[in-house]
Amino acid sequence: MFAAIHGDGDAEKLVKLAQEFSPWVERTTADTVALDVDGLERIYGLPQEIAAALARRAAECRLKASVAIAANLDAAVHAARGFAGVSVIPHGDEAKFLGSLPLTLLEPTPEMRETLERWGIRRFRDLAALPELGLAERLGPEGLRLHQLARGAGDRPLVPVNEPLHFVEEAELEYPVELLEPLAFVLARLLHSLCARLTSRGLAIAGLRLRLHLENRSEHARALRFPVPMLDASVFLKLLHLDLSAHPPPAPVMRVLLEAEPTKPRAAQSGLFIPISPEPEKLDLTLARLKSLVGDENVGSPALLDTHRPGAFQMLERPLAPSPARPLAPSLPLRAIRPTRPARVQMVSGQPVHVQAEGVRGHVVSSAGPWRTSGDWWTTDPWARDEWDVALSDGALYRIYCEQGRWFVEGSYD
Repeated sequence: MFAAIHGDGDAEKLVKLAQEFSPWVERTTADTVALDVDGLERIYGLPQEIAAALARRAAECRLKASVAIAANLDAAVHAARGFAGVSVIPHGDEAKFLGSLPLTLLEPTPEMRETLERWGIRRFRDLAALPELGLAERLGPEGLRLHQLARGAGDRPLVPVNEPLHFVEEAELEYPVELLEPLAFVLARLLHSLCARLTSRGLAIAGLRLRLHLENRSEHARALRFPVPMLDASVFLKLLHLDLSAHPPPAPVMRVLLEAEPTKPRAAQSGLFIPISPEPEKLDLTLARLKSLVGDENVGSPALLDTHRPGAFQMLERPLAPSPARPLAPSLPLRAIRPTRPARVQMVSGQPVHVQAEGVRGHVVSSAGPWRTSGDWWTTDPWARDEWDVALSDGALYRIYCEQGRWFVEGSYD
């Protein structure tokens, strides 16, 4: 079963509209596209409902279009070009349904058109009524081809558009948009269109690139990357909303362009006895909310820096790939205190004998140290410290250190 859409808009818009429903789309003429709609009855129902869904989507895209559905590709195309509104041609009634259409829709050659005019053949029904054998003797193979088309009996296959996968949606605004809420309505429409096109091809989205053309003729660009492939327009809209709230455009928006990076959808199967983990979409939304509260640079995964400075690390947006596992020597885990707590340490004969800090107080029962470390002496921020591990009379074990004559409690051992 095939559908055809004939409109007075841009051919690219017609192709994009059709690709929201089917991956098999043909650009038949400059103002007509055809698509294979087999299988869509599972989503929309009867052919009449499929045609109505196509017409509604065309109206949403502000395209004045006519839609036709038929079992024959050429019959659907001719009906869409010849009849206004929505047409559904019953199988076997193609010749009767198309009979009133003018013969010019068949686009005969000038010589063929002149001959048929002389014979008084001006409509599909007139040509379909001629005997096939006599027509073949007088007009040859081209006459037979036109005769089949007039009867709605063509059998050519659909020739799909062969284009690289490039998923872009854009909207030209009628007036400048200054507030985020009205801009979100535009983004929602573009996202739903993108997701529909990707769904029809069995793909998901790995990232989004947003370009806003502003009233002052500048451009505001933002990019989002996702930890796993996703295809949820509501999640994308919320992520864009949070990102634009944190990085608003400096001027009113005149044009919106949204591009999706396609990828294969993730395949995951949960075990019967494994607890269900949070959905990646919800985790990404949570991270986006945290970034809007504390800043992009304060959310991520900690990674060690290439230095011996104690406690030095940086925040990465995405976690690093795990390194190969290796045997670990048994050791006590240190629970770091951040920020470190200033302390007062009493020393006797070069050994700590009493420690006092916020939440920490006691005599030193035993100690180990000092371990003297230093580094970055060639930079403007050098460091040098003496570290001790001390067991206090309260039964706890702490790491303390002295730097530039001041003492700190760095953490406690479990």
